[in-house]
Amino acid sequence: MRINKQHIADENKNSSENHKDGFDFLSHQLDKQDKDVNAILRKLADFQVAIPSWALGAGGTRFGRFSYFGEPSTLEQKIDDVGVLHALTKTAGAISLHIPWDIPQDYDAIKERAKINGLVFDAVNSNTFQDQKDAKESYRFGSLSNLNASAREQAIQHNIDVINIGEKLGSKSLTVWLADGANFAGQRNFQSSLIHAENSLKSIYSELPDDWKMFIEYKPYEPNFYSTVIQDWGTSFMLANACGEKAYTLVDLGHHLPNTNIEQIVSTLMLKGKLGGFHFNDSKYGDDDSTVGSVKPYALFLIFNELVYGMENNPQNPDLAWMIDASHNIKDPLEDLLQSLEAILEAYAKALLVDQEELKAAQERNDVTLCQEIMQNAYRTDVRPLLAQARALSGGVINPLKSYRSLRIREGLIKERGMNSVATGL
Repeated sequence: MRINKQHIADENKNSSENHKDGFDFLSHQLDKQDKDVNAILRKLADFQVAIPSWALGAGGTRFGRFSYFGEPSTLEQKIDDVGVLHALTKTAGAISLHIPWDIPQDYDAIKERAKINGLVFDAVNSNTFQDQKDAKESYRFGSLSNLNASAREQAIQHNIDVINIGEKLGSKSLTVWLADGANFAGQRNFQSSLIHAENSLKSIYSELPDDWKMFIEYKPYEPNFYSTVIQDWGTSFMLANACGEKAYTLVDLGHHLPNTNIEQIVSTLMLKGKLGGFHFNDSKYGDDDSTVGSVKPYALFLIFNELVYGMENNPQNPDLAWMIDASHNIKDPLEDLLQSLEAILEAYAKALLVDQEELKAAQERNDVTLCQEIMQNAYRTDVRPLLAQARALSGGVINPLKSYRSLRIREGLIKERGMNSVATGL
């Protein structure tokens, strides 16, 4: 299902009057605060968030999965779904593939499909947390850290294969999430596991093209509940340094223990030039299972405040890769992704309103109260008219979720794909 310019024009015509009133009011208020509204709009319009191929179908838990009708059952359909999101928002201009779930049969056709939808290919993701059909070795007891050298070699080769697939698509980065760990005390030797993981990552890194990056994720638990080999940002940072200058830490917002100060982690990594990217989601207790900004929106804003500061003051850190990595268990996945994109841009816009010079001056005077006021005044600003204006100027719709429903997109996907289609992958 394709959204054309006429669809966009018709949707915006129905929303333009109310939007203009809201934007004019906010723009006037920001002008009085000496905020450069046009500069903010340009930054919002330029901000692109990758959509992972596995997020386009219904998620699930170990207790069950409830399919959402009209799911994409092929890579081509996944690309089309991201195309719908991008047409509405002009913010989802990239798709991230997971291998082996998304190996193209015809690379030229897949690249053309992406081009038609206005998409590029973001990081490719390897999978060594599942045993694949006909694989000689099992990852039951680990992959890159497995005690079995043959299993490690198989996992290394898989990552190299993923790099080769990514090269054919025009991707420029590899994301490695390692599920390796232990469920029971005494099950594994911590040092041996870490040494094996480091040596395996170095082997993968040695095959990385010159213009590529490698992102190393971390996670404190799950699927192993006693220990995880790459359990925190410090371990990822250490491994990235061991691999080389093209290796970076990737921060997934759901991969932290409760009350972890993620914004401080972000600040430290950017200072050291080793923050490579972000996986956005929200969590209450565990991993990835809530819409971005639905549980801890202020925490997301605080993270973006550090990101904005780092992007302005840490030239040693590369441009960041942004991706949503969330599970949609009972919601329409495309609606959930639209809500996540809105929450990400909202947090970014609010962080752009923070007067960093005024904040620094208050910090140097130890004026704690004023520091809090500066942050919370920005956070309390309703920036949604800015997001809508940036979308409209870029050729998107003023209200993506409303337009998604009024255009009856899910109904169209069901008509096209049927009630029983199931997304490949998880």
